Amino acid sequence: MATITSLGVGSGLDLESLVTSLMAVESKPLTALQTRAASYSSKISSLGSLKSTLSSLQTAAAAMKTATGKTALTTFASYSASTADTTIATATATTGAVAGTYTLNVTQLATAQRFESTTFSSTTDAVGTVGDTMTFDFATPDEEGNSRSVTITLDSSNNSLTGLRNAINGADMGVTATIVNGSSGPQLIFTGEQGLDNEITLSGTLATQFTEKVSAQNAEFTVNGIASTSSTNNASDVLDGVAIALVKEGTTTLTVAADYSTNITSALNNFITAYNAANSTMTTMGAYDSTTGTAGALQGNQILRDSQTLVRSLVYSTTTGGTSAYQTLSSIGVTVGTDGSLTLDSSKLKGALAADTNAVATLVTKVGETFNSSLESTVGYTGKIKTATDSANSIIKDLNARQEALKLRLETIETRYRARFSSLDTLLSNLNSTSTYLTQQLASISGSSNDSSS
Repeated sequence: MATITSLGVGSGLDLESLVTSLMAVESKPLTALQTRAASYSSKISSLGSLKSTLSSLQTAAAAMKTATGKTALTTFASYSASTADTTIATATATTGAVAGTYTLNVTQLATAQRFESTTFSSTTDAVGTVGDTMTFDFATPDEEGNSRSVTITLDSSNNSLTGLRNAINGADMGVTATIVNGSSGPQLIFTGEQGLDNEITLSGTLATQFTEKVSAQNAEFTVNGIASTSSTNNASDVLDGVAIALVKEGTTTLTVAADYSTNITSALNNFITAYNAANSTMTTMGAYDSTTGTAGALQGNQILRDSQTLVRSLVYSTTTGGTSAYQTLSSIGVTVGTDGSLTLDSSKLKGALAADTNAVATLVTKVGETFNSSLESTVGYTGKIKTATDSANSIIKDLNARQEALKLRLETIETRYRARFSSLDTLLSNLNSTSTYLTQQLASISGSSNDSSS
């Protein structure tokens, strides 16, 4: 007897569809588990988006906090340095500058030592005899404390103005050599680095062909009458946070000015931008469209509601106290719109800064510190969002385990169904075969009877 390889083939019944329908019913608990797991995954994703936007707000707030070791005012200070006469000196403010006005008197510029050779008829003429030497002895030792000395020895490859120039430059000793073609012929000129620290003493058989034209010297100047020197014309260690470039001898006024408004305004604008982004995100997540029946990703979620309440209340409640007229965000031009977003009136802020810069700085740092610390309980490592996310992940893990167990059970159930229907299919197939056989036999008997009668 033939074996049934596909349900319904033997009986002619659509048993495959019947099994499929039965398994669809049996799989409803699995579908429910999958739907629940998907909803928790969606919640985790939405909580991640909420954390991201609130963390950006916290970062913007942290940037407004009082910097370590500084006051509220100096936290936002940026400095610039300038001179009244830039032909005498220029100045640039760096880290650590302090506002003030100083008298700068430049009495001597730093110079680099310069030597010139005798005149030659050609740059290829020999400058001496092979084996002649020229030694450069420097005034100060190297970084290891050893004396600095470099000797150039003439050979067949460098016994010319061009060759000696290349040898000096190739020694990389802080001396620059060049050839000048004057009306009397070419001359080799070499120059050391600025300052007495780099003063050179020449010796050797070739030294007699060179004459010192410019002596090395340090820059000398006074700041508010206090004398100072520098081996170069750039001094960065005389005034804290100020780099001075000396140009010529003379007296000028050096001013270091502090600017607070730029950084305060920038920090406040960055905070408002981050706040509005968070407000928009939270509004969308918690919204419900009655027309379409569509709910936001975290509509009704307690963490979302708490976060919205928190940030909105901080805008109104954060204050510095005291007697200043500028104790709240609204007093310096920050207003709240009907949609909960913040807007800054730059003219009002500018007026507040002009009237009481310190009070505005104190308020801005207070807002930064308050928002930063308050948001930590929501977005921090042990905050509400982390706790809710961990809980959702735990639930998803449990649901996944239950799904795997149910899938195994469904496989057993489907196998049982198929075995039973396969037996039924075989039985019906056998019955159909028997019926066909009996029909044929009866027909044969009936035919025989009719033949006998005839």
